[in-house]
Amino acid sequence: MAQPSPQSPSPAGNAGGCPVDHAALAAARGCPVSPRAAEFDPFGDGYQQDPPEYVRWAREQEPVFYSPKLGYWVVTRYDDIKAVFRDNHTFSPSIALEKITPTGPEANAVLESYGYAMNRTLVNEDEPAHMARRRALMDPFTPEALKHHEPMVRRLTREYVDRFIDDGRADLVDQMLWEVPLTVALHFLGVPEEDMDRLREYSIAHTVNTWGRPRPEEQVAVAHAVGNFWQLAGKILDKMRQDPDAPGWMQYGIRKQREFPDVVTDSYLHSMMMAGIVAAHETTANASANAIKLLLQHPEAWRELCEDPGLLPNAVEECLRHNGSVAAWRRLATRDTEIAGVAIPAGAKLLIVSSSANHDERHFADADFFDIRRENASDQLTFGYGAHQCMGKNLARMEMQIFLEELTRRLPHLRLAEQRFTYVPNTSFRGPEHLWVEWDPAANPERRDPSLLARSQPVRIGEPSTHAISRKLVVISVVAAADGVARIRMASPDGKPLPRWTPGSHIDIECGDTGLSRQYSLCGDPADSGALEIAVLREADGRGGSAWVHEHLRPGSSVRVRGPRNHFRMDESAARLILIAGGIGITPISAMARRARELGLDYQLHYSGRSRRCMALLDELAGLHGERLHLHVGDEGGRNDFAALLARPDAGAQIYACGPERMLSALQQACAHWPEDALRVEHFHSSLATLDPSREHAFEAELKDSGIVVQVPAGQTLLAALRGANIDVQSDCEEGLCGSCEVRVLDGAIDHRDVVLTRAEREAGQRMMACCSRAREGRIVLEL
Repeated sequence: MAQPSPQSPSPAGNAGGCPVDHAALAAARGCPVSPRAAEFDPFGDGYQQDPPEYVRWAREQEPVFYSPKLGYWVVTRYDDIKAVFRDNHTFSPSIALEKITPTGPEANAVLESYGYAMNRTLVNEDEPAHMARRRALMDPFTPEALKHHEPMVRRLTREYVDRFIDDGRADLVDQMLWEVPLTVALHFLGVPEEDMDRLREYSIAHTVNTWGRPRPEEQVAVAHAVGNFWQLAGKILDKMRQDPDAPGWMQYGIRKQREFPDVVTDSYLHSMMMAGIVAAHETTANASANAIKLLLQHPEAWRELCEDPGLLPNAVEECLRHNGSVAAWRRLATRDTEIAGVAIPAGAKLLIVSSSANHDERHFADADFFDIRRENASDQLTFGYGAHQCMGKNLARMEMQIFLEELTRRLPHLRLAEQRFTYVPNTSFRGPEHLWVEWDPAANPERRDPSLLARSQPVRIGEPSTHAISRKLVVISVVAAADGVARIRMASPDGKPLPRWTPGSHIDIECGDTGLSRQYSLCGDPADSGALEIAVLREADGRGGSAWVHEHLRPGSSVRVRGPRNHFRMDESAARLILIAGGIGITPISAMARRARELGLDYQLHYSGRSRRCMALLDELAGLHGERLHLHVGDEGGRNDFAALLARPDAGAQIYACGPERMLSALQQACAHWPEDALRVEHFHSSLATLDPSREHAFEAELKDSGIVVQVPAGQTLLAALRGANIDVQSDCEEGLCGSCEVRVLDGAIDHRDVVLTRAEREAGQRMMACCSRAREGRIVLEL
């Protein structure tokens, strides 16, 4: 096994740097570090060009591995990385700003000559100091406080685009995307605008110094730039102290220092002055360049934004997910622990590749597909997660929306010029050094219609609108699948591929202008990216959605759809599957059966109905599943005897069921003696989310990460109260059916009212659905 290079830090603190005891392992089976892990090089061109693709092998085969070249453990999957972010006691952020390549004695002497003494900041500070400072300094970052920056961002963006609008060619990084975010960052911090060129130079040096691998001959020059940056930050801070009541986050910090002198110290302000310029500027500049590059590489998405700027907020989230400016973060294990079953020793250093998490198929269906209508795009981890999530995330979102709005409105004919993209080599932050674009100035739409310059799209910070995540589809066919059941096949109007989906997924159909939106499970072939299929039973006593579908959807009709998304996911590792459907509940179960057949799993499919003529998909199911299909037809005397079917528990089996409430209740009783959570069900309807204020009690929700307390009145849902406090929480059905509004609970008893969580999940008391569930007592603590 290759040893860490002499300049790489040792993660376990042993003499050789490698955490593996080779003496014990050599005779048995050789070195446990795989060849791919031994070759991992985050400074190479492969990682720099496309980090998620570079570590795809790890995400799929070896999600946690040790890199001897880097001297770090590397983590690549979404759930594991989110868990690391969440537990900032076990996984300390203290090394987040540590030089990944230690500098030599000459460069260290240069830094010392400048009095360089970078201290802890909000990014790399441990508890309890971190949260006290975060709470003291967070008010200027709230969506409400950020609104007054919007006119300045719009003005600057307009001025910079004006400079090159008639040129036909521009480097957007040099001519806009670097300087506008820098100017915005300076205004936000309260810094004068002079010395912009030097600040830009120093900012790059700080990135290379902290996250890069400068050659020995480069280290001294980088150290001089960083030292100058440090001294300049100190001088600017001294100026600010002379006028502490002026606008700006640093002046706000100076005022807070009077109130909390032990929390907001002099050294802390100096360090935040320097770190804040980089954090508020460089990551936004890179994220914006990445987003524009990505959208121009997907011209259909660019065209859609030009035609419908209402899609911008969710497009920004998808750009941040697919190709964000933060590729990875670092953490330090404070105790012996495990990640995904891999033992991590105390003192180990971790590189958590958040850009890889953003491409994890386990969380993002069809993760490599760029979809500006992706419903869970805002689950991206580019901003981090938990107590150390980026405080400036909403300022970055505002800037990116305004940049894209200005360019799509004024240069819809923009295209990428031929070029090779280069990046400043480092492990963590990435954006192209140049972004050359071209267009025909004669086709600029403002030459024909100057009035478009007066138009603007409201910036939306927080949860994207339902419009922003819905897509227009065209109905290809409508056929009778059974009595009262219409099977509907829909495709993209331009024939482009649709997002792939997994068995158990559903979509939301917007029922024209009725205000109704209804969820229907997908029942076609998950491998078919050309269309989406649903089967809808017309319910005489329904709420109007199924009637609208039957009356309005015809071949050639247009319909708006949200999703797919999956909260009824099949465990493909189960030793045996028992699939049970009743009536129209066959739709998600049929897709599971198809997938089980493809995988060669041991499964059986039980399908109950009143009569064959009202049981959908029968011929198709019989052809696919043969003897594995068991029909229980009521008018033929058939009945599924759950007590007999489930008489003997099978520890390796999973049961999936969808159907009427009476059937699901009977199944739950029949499975009472089975292993916990062997049964997973999907419900059609729920009335548990209905509030009766006379029977409810008010409670308060403490948001641990935000440092605020939200009051929830008796007549209001937790979800509504959180939205009123400008807290981003996704939601959809608001009936406790879909699981999209799930929040983590740190303390307090929960009154669960959803039909999503399993029995074990409810008893664990760590999750709740904000749309319907409430605190059982007077207070609950949430990880928000």
